[in-house]
Order: sequence, then structure tokens, then C-alpha cells
Amino acid sequence: MKKRLFILSQYLLPHHLLSRLAGCIAECRVRWFKNAFTAWFAKRYQVDMSQALVEDLTAYEHFNAFFTRALKEGARPLDETPGAILSPADGAVSQLGPIEHGRVFQAKGHSFSVLELLGGDAAVAAPFMGGDFATIYLSPKDYHRVHMPLAGTLREMVYVPGRIFSVNQTTAENVPELFARNERVVCLFDTERGPMAVVLVGAMIVASIETVWAGLVTPPKRELKTVRYDEAARQPIHLEKGAELGRFKLGSTAIVLFGPQQVQWAEGLVAGSPVRMGQGLASPT
Repeated sequence: MKKRLFILSQYLLPHHLLSRLAGCIAECRVRWFKNAFTAWFAKRYQVDMSQALVEDLTAYEHFNAFFTRALKEGARPLDETPGAILSPADGAVSQLGPIEHGRVFQAKGHSFSVLELLGGDAAVAAPFMGGDFATIYLSPKDYHRVHMPLAGTLREMVYVPGRIFSVNQTTAENVPELFARNERVVCLFDTERGPMAVVLVGAMIVASIETVWAGLVTPPKRELKTVRYDEAARQPIHLEKGAELGRFKLGSTAIVLFGPQQVQWAEGLVAGSPVRMGQGLASPT
């Protein structure tokens, strides 16, 4: 009964209003409030501050600065195995495997369309048909910056408006097409291995998603928006392997897509496996 009520609430709650309120709280600079809230959160979710560049919780100007905190140099060493494809974030592997019949596995009995995930453009989705995917869930205690699994040149960014369902095991198992329905930012890269997409998926109370090249990515009217970066008039944006790509202000999920025969997942990597940014997620085929 509790699970049914929770799922029902996901459809009834005003997602965007709640997220805006969460954003206001997360950006609050009132010292006593932001210090108390940050301390409560760190204790509640057992956040390890020993690896943070700034360990003092009271030194952050607001909660979001704490949540998107930088780490000390060397805290996330990159796998130096030749050709290693890195985990883009700290978290746990929600699912991974082949993209079959144009769909990505979500949970038992559920999958979602690559075409819809990437914004509905068949030309954008085509290179990933028959490829591979990995879905990584970032929990509240995790480091919330997302990094490049491979060196790549940004070709296109697509903002896809949508709902903001909570993202967890319960919603994955009960909300059809969850990741293709939530608000998201699709980042398309050309790499030495072929096409790569990194999709930053929002969730309830995720106040915003940022990228290092565009800053806050939320168009005023929340309409589908595509920005191409491979045009002659634009300066190419190239990011090295392990470089920061973007960050979540309050949570969620990163999905990485590769084309056919580009990657071979690391031995022993399965749904539920914990991962850290920089560890080897896969190797070239």
C-alpha cells in the first residue's frame, strides 16, 4: 500500500513547483539556516567530507555550493589503462547492457526509447542503435559533478523538457519510460571511439543542471532546445578524458550511450555495482 501511495503521489505532486522551492532553499545564504541545513544533510546521508577541497561545512556560501563541492586533487585518480572508458560519476550502476530494438532497459518489465531519451530526432538517435548504455544513479551522499568518460569534442546539446519524477528503485520499477519522461540535458560528443552521449537526467527537487560550457541549462519557457557546437561560426569545445562536463544541483542520474561495438564492460560490473568517477567502466572492443 505504501508503495502504491508513493507512486500515486509522483503523478499528483507539482514537480516543478517543488523543485523551484527546493532551489530557493538550496541557494539560501542566511548563515544560521544554511549551516544548520547543511550539517543535518551531511549527518543524515553520512557525507564523507575528508575528500572535499573545503572540509568545513560552514565555509560554503549556500547548500548548493556544498552539494556541488570540488574534491581534493588526486581524490579521484583516473584509470590509466590504455583505452579505458571511465565512469563519469560517483554512484551505483542502475543498469547497463546493449541497446536492443532501439530501447534501453530500465527495470524488470520496463524499458525506454533511445529516440525519446535523446529528444526525438531520429538522426541523433541513429548512431546509438545497437550500441551500449550504462545508467548511473547518484545518491545524496555522492560527489555530484559529472566528468568525461572519454576525450571528446562537443557536437550538440539538447535540452528536453519533461516531468520530474523522483528517481529511485521504486520509480524505476513502476513509472514507465521514467528517464525518457524526466527533464534532461543531452550532450553529444565525437570521440576517437565513435559517437558518445552523456545524458544528465533531472529528478524531483533537482533544482538545476549545469554544464561547463553553457552554465545553467533551463530555457525560460522550458521548451525543447538544441544548440549545435560543430558549426564553423563556433569555437570547438573539446574536453579531455576525466574533465568536468557538468553538475547536478540536487541529485539524479547520468546515462552514457555508445555506438555499436565501441565498448566492452569491465568484468564483474553489474546492476548495483558501486562506481567512482575515474574508475574503468569499460574497455574498447
